[in-house]
Amino acid sequence: MQTEGRNAVLELIRSGAEIEKIMLEKEGQGSIGCVFAEARKAGIRVQFVDKKALDKRSVTGRHQGCIAISADYKYSSLADIISSAAEGRGFIVLCDGIEDVHNLGSVIRVAECAGADGVVIPANNSASVTEAVVRISAGAANYLKVAKVNSLGNAIAELKDAGYWLYALEADGEDIYSADLSGNVALVVGGEDSGVRRLTRQKCDFTLSIPLKGRVNSLNASVALGIAAYEVVRKRG
Repeated sequence: MQTEGRNAVLELIRSGAEIEKIMLEKEGQGSIGCVFAEARKAGIRVQFVDKKALDKRSVTGRHQGCIAISADYKYSSLADIISSAAEGRGFIVLCDGIEDVHNLGSVIRVAECAGADGVVIPANNSASVTEAVVRISAGAANYLKVAKVNSLGNAIAELKDAGYWLYALEADGEDIYSADLSGNVALVVGGEDSGVRRLTRQKCDFTLSIPLKGRVNSLNASVALGIAAYEVVRKRG
């Protein structure tokens, strides 16, 4: 996998990921020196190249003079995420059909910042964790466990068996500010256009809504998750 951009590469190094090499621009300035120092400290091979070589290698066109080559992203299992959670205070995010890499990257970033134990994505009809997602997540994907499952419905059943309450974030549910949100919580956020699918929603225990005061009738998936996730954090003190 390829990670581009100075901050994303720094976070990749600090996460302890297996990195084959880091390519740095010969004439790079500023935080390029910090990337080099962190790489040397971690014993990672560094290759200095011309900017043209980085431009040619870059997928995003925004490498900032820094590209890391590492092993493919290593997904966790849902069981691993569940077992890593504090007893009675588990917090997991499920993505139901988020196909845009920008939204998935933002969701992972929000989840990591809010202290979630992990994110679950379906194998089909969903964006995967790519170098773009890692970059958009500001490196959060290197710290947060992400599980890719064949069936979101089966994942919900597994979470229920583990004592989780499932909350779908949709427009016509209970006001999130009056919801309990204690115990083990799993928030389900839907795709860009269709939201949480009907069958997924039917499997959840509750549907929660965020009050909207303006004329636009919906929020971006990652923004909605941010509000909901920090309501979980607030109610947990």
